Amino acid sequence: MMERRTFLGTLGLGVLAAPLAVDAQQAKAPRVGLFGLGSAESSPLFEALRHGLRERGWVEGQNIAFEDRTTADRFSRLPDVAAELVQLRVDVIVTFGTTPALAARKATRTIPILTSSGSDPVEMGLAASLARPGWNVTGLTTSGRELIGKRIELLKETLPGLSRIAVLWNPESRMQSLSLRDAEAAAKSLGLQIWPAEVRRPEDLEKAFASIAQKRPEALVPAPSNLFRAHRASFVELAARHRPPAIFSDRGYVQAGGLMSYGPDEKAIFRQLANYVDRILKGAKPGDLPIEQPTKFELVINAKTAKALGLTIPQSVLLRVDEMIQ
Repeated sequence: MMERRTFLGTLGLGVLAAPLAVDAQQAKAPRVGLFGLGSAESSPLFEALRHGLRERGWVEGQNIAFEDRTTADRFSRLPDVAAELVQLRVDVIVTFGTTPALAARKATRTIPILTSSGSDPVEMGLAASLARPGWNVTGLTTSGRELIGKRIELLKETLPGLSRIAVLWNPESRMQSLSLRDAEAAAKSLGLQIWPAEVRRPEDLEKAFASIAQKRPEALVPAPSNLFRAHRASFVELAARHRPPAIFSDRGYVQAGGLMSYGPDEKAIFRQLANYVDRILKGAKPGDLPIEQPTKFELVINAKTAKALGLTIPQSVLLRVDEMIQ
């Protein structure tokens, strides 16, 4: 009888201890901070990151945890959110965009930061070099500056009579100043004129498009910008109202009604970032991991918008389309 009681008592303690063991295991699980602008936009990208981590054996609720700190379009909140992630002592911070990456880098020089930057991380002061970043930031650069020239080429091919292009940019942004310079160089090589239109804050969009209407450019190229992305719906609506055919940096604009986009597959980028997270959690140092460039790019066109603008997309462009949104 004593043996049976002893056994049952031991079994009972074991059952009680099991949840405590699970809780202890979860408490020790590494935590990944998710840091970006616009939860609706970044959510599918961070889900792609989670998917990539699951493929590598990191399962949320079992051996890894996430601290999601996306912050809508409130740029002023970025330093506070970055500081909050540092206070939480997360093991890795994954950022969506250059501006959050800069805020995270300012908040910590020790916690590894992974970025999907649309600008050159070296020029932005995030890394010593692409091959050997050296500090606590690594990840992927989406070559935003180089791609603006490619977008201008696609506009020229889509609109054979094109001669004048408006470029929306923020002179307070170093990244966009560099993008404007590259746009001007690409336009010059194609015999096109560039007219820059300044947008420093959301309320400048209406004024910028009013100026565009007066200058009457034949097409529009916005420099890649977190500001524009955060106000994507307004941007696309203004472009439709003033009618200059526009090419954007990612498919989200086209899904919202924009004409066309050319850029990297962002979900593929975040699946690739999962490899960086995996390696860092296993002991690799971010400064030793080369900053890579995406290998998959996509051209997306909105057929309904093209029809509304009275455009016939040339066959040479259609042959390269990855998706035609009807």
